[in-house]
Amino acid sequence: MRRMPGTPRPDFHRSLLAPRHWPAWLGAGAIRLLALLPYPMLMRLGRALGALVQRVPSARRSVATTNIALCFPGLDAKAQARLVDAHLRDIGLMLTEFALGWLGSKRAITRVPVRIEGLEHLEAARAQGRGVLLVGGHFSHLELCARLVSQRISIAGMYRRMDSAVFEWVVLRARLGYADAMFDKDDIRGTVKYLRAGGTLWYAPDQDMRSKDNVFVPFFGVPAATITATHHLARMSGAAVIPFFHRRLPGGRGYALRLGAPLDGFPGASALDDTARINACIEQMVREAPEQYLWVHKRFKTRPPGLPAVY
Repeated sequence: MRRMPGTPRPDFHRSLLAPRHWPAWLGAGAIRLLALLPYPMLMRLGRALGALVQRVPSARRSVATTNIALCFPGLDAKAQARLVDAHLRDIGLMLTEFALGWLGSKRAITRVPVRIEGLEHLEAARAQGRGVLLVGGHFSHLELCARLVSQRISIAGMYRRMDSAVFEWVVLRARLGYADAMFDKDDIRGTVKYLRAGGTLWYAPDQDMRSKDNVFVPFFGVPAATITATHHLARMSGAAVIPFFHRRLPGGRGYALRLGAPLDGFPGASALDDTARINACIEQMVREAPEQYLWVHKRFKTRPPGLPAVY
């Protein structure tokens, strides 16, 4: 695999062996053991973990309940509660899918059932000499699906550094084992250079980043602080912006990944309008598999002036 500019492969430092890091190493070891399990067994374990997550009271249940009530006001209270429970069960699968996506072997990944549609849109953009910005959302299986699509195409990713130095070392090394490159979320120059060179970047702009570049645009009809980076990256690089959706299929049948047609006329003149357009695309994805979206994230933590807090 060619190595592109971006965050370099991290070196190991003896300081990572300090006693304060031992709990993190135990956690990383447990994730590695999970990744050794066959996919069907991993999914059964994920469902069992999900049943536990659903039953244990937590602050994240409250966050998911608030988000779903805001985003699906047309559902009655019982239907909203069912969706919350379904999502919390999905969190168990997310934990096992992260283990497989991060630390699963190449052989294990090739055994995961996957169907990919729309690669012709990517190929057409590349034939024009353009980079591609794959824009998606924070679904529970995003890490695994990024690994799955990397079997077919070379992709890079943007990421936020982890609070744990051990997990930063483990996960970044793992990602660089299959990704074309990884870019820190603040490395705009490197990201643009990569896209201008014809690279393909996976990017999910649907979390409250509390950035100075946020604007308030609707997400399920609720004003959501949303980063404008998709507009700026496309404008500076000339990359095609392609919606990238993935969902878990029922019955252990794996995953369906879909690349849509490039957004016509993107970027436009207005960063605000383009950001609203991206949110609308992600909202459409969420409606196809609502229980698989990351509702435990405080998406509406930053509020427009004058509006009360919701969490």
